[in-house]
Amino acid sequence: MTSATTKSAKRATQIYFLLCGLAISAWAPMVPFVKDRLGLNDSNLGLLLLFLGIGAFCAMPFAGWLMKRFGSRLVMIVSAVILSAGLPVLTLLDTFVQMAAMLFVFGASLGALDVSMNTHGSMVQNVAGKPIMSSLHGLFSTGGLFGPLLMGALLKLGLSPVLGATALSVVLLILAVSQQSSLFTADEENGLGNHEEGNTEKSNGQKNAWIHGTVLFLGMMCFIAFLSEGAMLDWSALLLHDSKGVDKALSGLGYAFFSVAMAVMRLAGDRIVSKFSSRYVVLFGSMIAFVGYTCILLAGWLPITLLGFILIGVGAANIVPVFFSAAGSMKDVASASAVSAMGTIGYTGQLAGPAMLGVLAQHFSLPVALFITGVLMLVAGVVYWVSQNKKMK
Repeated sequence: MTSATTKSAKRATQIYFLLCGLAISAWAPMVPFVKDRLGLNDSNLGLLLLFLGIGAFCAMPFAGWLMKRFGSRLVMIVSAVILSAGLPVLTLLDTFVQMAAMLFVFGASLGALDVSMNTHGSMVQNVAGKPIMSSLHGLFSTGGLFGPLLMGALLKLGLSPVLGATALSVVLLILAVSQQSSLFTADEENGLGNHEEGNTEKSNGQKNAWIHGTVLFLGMMCFIAFLSEGAMLDWSALLLHDSKGVDKALSGLGYAFFSVAMAVMRLAGDRIVSKFSSRYVVLFGSMIAFVGYTCILLAGWLPITLLGFILIGVGAANIVPVFFSAAGSMKDVASASAVSAMGTIGYTGQLAGPAMLGVLAQHFSLPVALFITGVLMLVAGVVYWVSQNKKMK
C-alpha cells in the first residue's frame, strides 16, 4: 500500500464522513413540511420518525455481512447513493405508509454508510499508522452543522422543498461518485486481513464478533456514549424551555453549543489522541462530560447551563472515535464484523435513549434524568480506563 494510495483513501473517507453528516442533517428542516403535508399530530410524527432509526438499526449487522464478502468500498458507494438520492424523494411522498417505508430505506442507507465508512476509516488509520478517526467524526459533525444551514438557505432563496432537496442531492451524489475510485478496493482490504473470506490463514483464527467479549464490552461503552449524544439531541431544548425557563425561540441554543464544541474537539482530536493515550482521552473526556451534566442539574443561571452543554460536547467528542478505532484494530476479529457489531449495540443507545430518559424524567425530573446519563458516562470512562490498564500489565 503506497503512501499516495493511503492519502487518497484518507481524503475520500473524509468526504464520505462529511457527506453523511450533510445528508442526515439536511433532513431536519424538511420535517415540518412533512408534518404539514401529511397532516400529522406530534404523536404520529414521532411514530413516523421512529422508522428512520429502525432502518438504521436493521441495516448495520447486514452491512457487516456485506462488507465481509464485497468490501467496505461497495457498501459505502451504494449506501451513499441511496442516502443522497433519497432526500428529494422524502419531499414528494404524501401518505404515512409511503413515508414510513422511505424513511426505513433512508435510515437503512444511513446505518450501512455509518458502519462501512467507520470500518474503512479504521483500515486507513491502521495503514497510516496514526490517528485519524477523531477528525473523520469531526467532519461528520461539521456536516451536521452545515446541512440544516444549506437546506435552510436554499429554502430562503425561494426554492421549494423538492427543488432544495434535489439541488443538495445532486451535490452529494457528485461527491460520492467522484471519490469512490480512491477508496480501498476489496482486494486491498483482503490483503489487510479485513475479510473473513479470501484469506484462509487469517480467517481460521478469527472469532464471531457477536460473541466476542471485547466487542460486546466496546459495544456497551459505545451504547452509553451514544445515549449521551442522543440525550442532547432529543432533550436539550425541552430542558432549557421547561426546566430553565428559556423562550422556545432560544431553546435550541443548548444543542447548538454542544454541537459546535463537539465538532471543534473532534477536528482537533487526532492530535489529542496522538499526544495522550486513548484510555486517558476516554477517562478525562467522561470526567469533563460529567462536570457538564452537573452544571445542567445545579445551575440556575443560563450561562452556566450553556457552559454545561459545551463541557459535555468537549468531553464526549473523542470517546466514540476511540471505541471505533479499538474495534477496527482488533486482531482476532475482522474489522467489518467488529465495527458492525459494536456500532449496532452502540446505536441502540440512540434508539432506546429517549424512552429511557423519558421514564426517568417522569419519575424524577428531566435534569435528574440527564444527570444520571452523566453518571453513566463517568462510570464508562473509569471502567474503560481500568480495563485498558489491566491489558497493559
